[in-house]
Amino acid sequence: MRKAQRPIELALERNWRRLFGYALTLTGDADNARDLIQQSALNALATQNIPGDAKAIRAWLFRIVRNSWIDQYRRNKIRADDGLVDDLQIGGWGYDDRVIAEITVRQGLGKIDPVYREMIELVDICGFQYADVAAVLDIPVGTVMSRLSRARLSLLEAVADDNVRPIRSLRGKQK
Repeated sequence: MRKAQRPIELALERNWRRLFGYALTLTGDADNARDLIQQSALNALATQNIPGDAKAIRAWLFRIVRNSWIDQYRRNKIRADDGLVDDLQIGGWGYDDRVIAEITVRQGLGKIDPVYREMIELVDICGFQYADVAAVLDIPVGTVMSRLSRARLSLLEAVADDNVRPIRSLRGKQK
């Protein structure tokens, strides 16, 4: 029978995929995101004082990922790559509108300011409430709301400026 897990271990298991997604957004690279998430997990497991309830632990874990990324950024003194995961990593190509929409949004996210991209990741992708995002980023709730509004507008502009266009057909044309 499995040994009883500590609350932090359970929280890491439950939130691992979302934490990885957030780390991927911060680093822009899957390998760096894996390294970041592993370092963050070590930091979380080494901590003795953890928040009391599950919701607070979740926000605390995201804050650890963010702080670890900032520490890594400062240590290396390199700019994080703004590119997202290569489109080929999302799976096979299809003519499904959802796939095209996802590619368009991913490309749009790669073009907006990292601060805005982080807001969209936390609220729209990870599903955090505004108060939780404010706690993770250590900013007022009003700032979260205004940044998210600007982030969504920036994303819409990026998508509208560089929308997917159909490829010209070469059928029936001779070379």
